[in-house]
Amino acid sequence: MDEKGKFKSCLGDDIKGILALYEAAYLLGEEESTIFHEAINFTTTHLEEYVKKHNDDDDDDGGYFSALVKHALELPLHWRMVRLEARWFIDVYERGTDMNPVLVELAKLDFNSVQAAHQDELKYVSWWWRKTGLGELHFARDRIVENFFWALGEIWEPQFGYCRRMSTKVNALITTVDDVYDVYGTLDELEQFTNAVERWDVNAMDQLPYYMKMCFHVLHSSTNEMAFDALKDQGVHVVPYLKKAWADMCKSFLLEAKWYSSGYIPTLDEYIENAWVSVSGPVILLHAYSLIANPAKEEALQFLQEYPHIIRWPSMIFRLANDLATSSDEVKRGDVPKAIQCYMHETGASESDARLHIRDLITAAWMKMNNKREGDENPDHLLLPNNFVQFAMNLARMAQCTYQNGDGHTVQDNSKNRVLPLLIHPIKS
Repeated sequence: MDEKGKFKSCLGDDIKGILALYEAAYLLGEEESTIFHEAINFTTTHLEEYVKKHNDDDDDDGGYFSALVKHALELPLHWRMVRLEARWFIDVYERGTDMNPVLVELAKLDFNSVQAAHQDELKYVSWWWRKTGLGELHFARDRIVENFFWALGEIWEPQFGYCRRMSTKVNALITTVDDVYDVYGTLDELEQFTNAVERWDVNAMDQLPYYMKMCFHVLHSSTNEMAFDALKDQGVHVVPYLKKAWADMCKSFLLEAKWYSSGYIPTLDEYIENAWVSVSGPVILLHAYSLIANPAKEEALQFLQEYPHIIRWPSMIFRLANDLATSSDEVKRGDVPKAIQCYMHETGASESDARLHIRDLITAAWMKMNNKREGDENPDHLLLPNNFVQFAMNLARMAQCTYQNGDGHTVQDNSKNRVLPLLIHPIKS
């Protein structure tokens, strides 16, 4: 940098170095925000100029580097779903003039082998989903493949098959319960359902309508089954922590339903304080810890149920990325105003300015999460296994992936081009 704290213009000639600096900047923490913005503005300008001047076919390396630059400008590597990125990079690397054919062959064999294991897991969760009957509820989204896709993005390694299967069940139940609150239930019914979940008592089902009895029964039995496995295998009683997470999510759903029913538009801060819970991140991550940790620790569960930073910031990114992609459609169909609408109502900002503000909040949340990931003094790391920390980071990455180009969870056409190469089609030799 020069004496004014700006990056030297002569560095723009090293385009590979510029790309590396661009990607590295996204690893910075919140105390480094000034240099982050300097680095992003500087590198983005040079990378965009490079794209304008170079077509893929013009590169000496068969378009390899141009593809890397365009891909990075769409979304930085640090924010991308790990497994999908591996699939994409195998194809791109193979195009490079200096590629190693033995390495390519090994990468393809490895990818296809792991994909076969994932396919077996998908068969199991599909069987489980059909058995529950929840997919037959006319108002609920039948998205078992997409729910497995989330679990795969959060933890893809072959040895975590049990965690993926159980996480898919959690995701499917979240999707169904979300539809109960957003689409179908009356306010009185929703209050009864929330009370039943908070009590965690099958006797509380008596006053519920049939469709809610179905939802509560599958939720109760599936969660208790996972808790039994944890008790049997690890000697830890996790039910109190899991049921609290479910109850907190349902209470946040209920508050949003009450806001919508009364026509109330919260401030952005008020909305976010509730919405990072309603987006389901705490439910997903509390279950993930009990599935990954071996053994789970009582002190860690107590720590996590207070929703520390390792839960809050991935959930915040999840919520804001979701809102950027889905808010317009959800508001049209009759849903509570989302972050964009709350900010516009509160400040009088245009929709484009509101979207820029939400994107800035996502970047800030990533930088906070980068801080919490580093440093031995962080209590998250004193208590929590690294696989869980990676799972939390990957939850944020999955949100960025799923909502990058629209709603990839609800609108199946938006997810096909990712699900098919990752789960269905092996890489051809």
